[in-house]
Formats: sequence, structure tokens, C-alpha cells
Amino acid sequence: MTAPRAARPPTAPGATPRGFAEAAAAVLAAGGPYDVFPADPADAARRYRRLARLLHPDTAPAAERSRATAAFLALGRLWEQHHGPAAGTDELRTRRHTYRLGPVAATGDIAVLRSATTEAGTEVLLKIPRSALDNDLLDREAAALTGLARHGDGRFHAYAPTLLETFRHQDTTDPADAPRQVNALVHRPGLRPLTDILRAYPDGLDPRDAAWIWRRLLVALGYAHRAGVRHGAVLPEHVLVHPADHGLVLVDWCYAGTGAPAPAPALVERHRALYPPEVPARQAVTEATDIHLATRCVQQLMGDRAPRQIRAFITGCTLPAEPRRPHDAWKLLAELDDLLHTLYGPRTFRPFHLPPTI
Repeated sequence: MTAPRAARPPTAPGATPRGFAEAAAAVLAAGGPYDVFPADPADAARRYRRLARLLHPDTAPAAERSRATAAFLALGRLWEQHHGPAAGTDELRTRRHTYRLGPVAATGDIAVLRSATTEAGTEVLLKIPRSALDNDLLDREAAALTGLARHGDGRFHAYAPTLLETFRHQDTTDPADAPRQVNALVHRPGLRPLTDILRAYPDGLDPRDAAWIWRRLLVALGYAHRAGVRHGAVLPEHVLVHPADHGLVLVDWCYAGTGAPAPAPALVERHRALYPPEVPARQAVTEATDIHLATRCVQQLMGDRAPRQIRAFITGCTLPAEPRRPHDAWKLLAELDDLLHTLYGPRTFRPFHLPPTI
């Protein structure tokens, strides 16, 4: 399995930052995008990917997380100024909608999420790949979300993003640049990634609080698998929860597969240890792959606080041999409910809150 395409090493004029401290200093001291990115579009994209990997708060040194967050956000703004969609304008038009563009809302491994509002007032996030080389991953996401909307059980549509439309965008400021695939996703406020919970509870989350996240994550997978879609990258930053409402949305379907099981298009290198053996071995991603990844996410949340019975359950879901792992998320959910009832009694609602500064 190759490393994620967002992690290719850069080439750029001047010395490329080799570590976190140097990268953070360069970005935070930049007076504009051309202090950071070279003029050549391919070199600029490679430089961006290198810096994003160095500065991502989840991979920065623990003592530097606050500085990493500031530098990562600054990097996103600089990239948007250098190579953002419709640079110099405040609108983006397609055949179906006119989007009033807002600021960058988030940056990920392969794409930037830019806030926008349609002519009807619908708040959306425009997911734009940093490079046209990753258009295929945006196409995968669009195909997966379209399949879920058409074939998935309508009771569970809220467990995945709503795709408003997908379209090709040509940067008018650089006609030589290849068009990029853009996915317009309906915005849902109040959601927080599991990475926020991991930071808020470094000593582990109470298993009773992790239980509702686990249950809803299995519902999301059961919904997807019954519709013929496998996510392929159930990772902490791709699992968003609404703490107060106990809601959950599984996002970033760029690695998803439909139809016959096939190898994943890429893996997220910093999470290599979470993947089951079949992914780096370039073997087919199956429902058992998603269940393995989801279980690892919950295992991380609980840390050492998981009781013996839950640890044994986790072991059964993460066996190295793919055929020996559970494949049916709905059946696994029923088994998990039985275990939780044995350990904690009838289900009760436990209020859950995250500090707003996390």
C-alpha cells in the first residue's frame, strides 16, 4: 500500500522545513502565500502537503499542540490565498447553484473545506482537493454518498453527510491548472471529531460514555454496508459526534468502495497502526475492515479503562485474519448491546459535554 497522496515530499525554492519547529516558524512568520509556496503549481501542492503533515495538531509534539493548531490554521489561510477556488471573487456558480463563499472551515489530508451559502440560504461546505491528482478520491466520495442516498435505509441518512452536488471547478486565475472535482456537502453545526475527545480525556473515556459512540458507529456502518458501501477509512478525525445530542456522522468517504470489494486507494499514513493487515497488503477492503477500524477508534477512546469483557470483545473484532472478524455490523451491535447490558444494566442517557476550547 502506498502512502497517502497528500504526504508526498515537496520540492520548492529554498530549504524545505524538516521538522515541526522549523515548519511552524516559517508559516507563522509568512507575510503572504509566496513566502511559503513556490510559483509552480505542482511544487506548491507538494510543499503544502509536507507542511500540513508536519503541522497537523494530531501529529505535532504534545507540548506544541496549541502552536501546531495556530500554524495549521495559518497554513490553510495561506494556501487558500495562493490556490483557492475562485480566488479574488466571493461567488462560485454551477449549473444548479450559486455559492456565496466564506472562509476556510477546515483542512484535511487531501482537501480543504470552505464554508459557503447557496442562493436559497443553505449552509454548505465545499470540499476542494488541493490537487487535481486527487480528483478520483472526490469522485469516490460522491459515488459513495449518492449510493447511500439512493439505496440506504432513509431512517439512517443522518449518519452520513448529505451531498448537495458534485462538480468540476476551473480556477479562473490559473487557466493552466487542471480542473478540480468539488463536493458540496450540507453543513451540520455542532459536530466534533473523536480527536477532540481524545485530547479532552487523555486518561481514557468512561466506557459507558464510549458505549453510545460505539453503538452509533456500528449503526453508521450497518447502514452503509447494507447499501453496498464500505467506508475504508474509519479514523478518529472522520468520526464526528454531537456531544449533547449523542449524534454521530461518519465523514470523508474519499476512500470508500462500492461494488465488488477491492483494495483501498490509499491509507492515511499517520494512522497506519490502526489499519488491519489487508489494507497495507493491498488486499480487498471488506465490511470486516470497517469494523476493525471502528473498534480501534473506540479502543483509543477508552484507553486502559475498558473492563476485561470489553477488551475481549475488542480482540474478537480486530483479529489479524479478515475472514475471522465480524462482517455484519447490525449483528455485532446486538452482541454489543447484550454485553453492555450484562456490565451496566439497562441503557440510560448519560449527558456528555466537551470543553469548548478543546
